[in-house]
Amino acid sequence: MDIHTRLYLVRHGQVTNHLDGTCNGQNDVDITELGIGQMEAVADRLRDENLAAVYSSDLIRTRRGGEVIAENHGLIPDQFGAFRELDFGLWEGLNIGQIEEQFPGALDERRRKIVEYRVPEGESIGDLAGRVIPALKKILKANQGKNVVLVAHGGVNRVILADAMNLDLRNFYSIEQDFGCLNIIDYFPELAVVKLMNGQTF
Repeated sequence: MDIHTRLYLVRHGQVTNHLDGTCNGQNDVDITELGIGQMEAVADRLRDENLAAVYSSDLIRTRRGGEVIAENHGLIPDQFGAFRELDFGLWEGLNIGQIEEQFPGALDERRRKIVEYRVPEGESIGDLAGRVIPALKKILKANQGKNVVLVAHGGVNRVILADAMNLDLRNFYSIEQDFGCLNIIDYFPELAVVKLMNGQTF
């Protein structure tokens, strides 16, 4: 088969406010001790892989994971703002109950228009895909035939997986991405093959 580029796509570890149901979006929250352990488990899983590069968003919850994974390979992670989580705008820092209270009916409207709905002063899922996929294509092109890691966010990962499988973004929330999960995607010239999705290493 043709030479392919392998993407190890990781979701960051458990965040400090995970029990609050908060929409973090681009708020710069850290990860817990468990989250660090999850990243260490991914690093151990990838210890013997020949990695050309490690990438992450520029938010601390992905940067820390990228640093843990890169350390075993003598690499320094590259950080890109394009891989930040969906910008939840005025919803950031709020939980579902608070959003419903402060923006009555907005959650229902977003469910009906899942791809197009733009959070006030934030982004739509379509916007997210519009910045993530071009950035991903750049790093894949720069690393053709090699293995790379991207530590990103639940929303970012869903967009990438949907693109790899040619899924309509209306299926965005049908793709689960647990804290610390590992996905493996092989990119061939004509297609992408998802080898692992939401894999657990911890």
